[in-house]
Amino acid sequence: MGKETLRERVWDDLEESGEARFPFPPHGRIPNFAGADDAAERLTDTRVWRDAEVIKANPDAPQLPVRRAALRQGKTVYMAVPRLRDEECFLRLDPAEVEDIDHATTVGGSAEVGVQVGPDAMAPVDLIVSGSVAVTADGARVGKGEGYSDLEFAVLRELGLVDGATPVATTVHERQVVETDVPTGHHDVPVDLVVTPERTHRTEGSEKPAGVDWTLLTAERRAEIPVLSRVAPE
Repeated sequence: MGKETLRERVWDDLEESGEARFPFPPHGRIPNFAGADDAAERLTDTRVWRDAEVIKANPDAPQLPVRRAALRQGKTVYMAVPRLRDEECFLRLDPAEVEDIDHATTVGGSAEVGVQVGPDAMAPVDLIVSGSVAVTADGARVGKGEGYSDLEFAVLRELGLVDGATPVATTVHERQVVETDVPTGHHDVPVDLVVTPERTHRTEGSEKPAGVDWTLLTAERRAEIPVLSRVAPE
């Protein structure tokens, strides 16, 4: 099954089952789901979470409780600037600098109070939390189709801020865990930990991308993402 067909199937299923949560509709986005708080709490019970001091998280609604849990537990959170459009392409949320965690962890709040930083000012990332539209039991992840999550990992890998052993987790509804085969490429970042409100599943762990796949980037996209000039081959 193609990725776009799978996305539409999952979005439709979450909406029709009543398991989708605001913002509506779930289509075209990382879908929020009933039990996102429970999935986040389950993630915080894992060793990779306890061992992590620095987390890179996506900005979407279903991972809001993950971001809040991280700051409340004294962890630093990085979120990418939308579309990596600035040279300082990440927002840093440092619990020592944040007064109102509930506000700071929203999309609008993070843009307001987060400190925009470039890679030189970032600490190495201990754990990545990614949002997903769908994920398989062996860790193949389907995002919303824009490719930025994988590109963010690739850039961080090029800069030495993550490596092949950096764990990647996702929190999803059980209905987002699919049994169908998902076509993946060597640029796709596999998931090591799939956490739903009901269970925590550790995948077998595929090899992660070693860096940016330049063959997938058009000249236009390279020009739109300033940080790519720092890691581009000579």
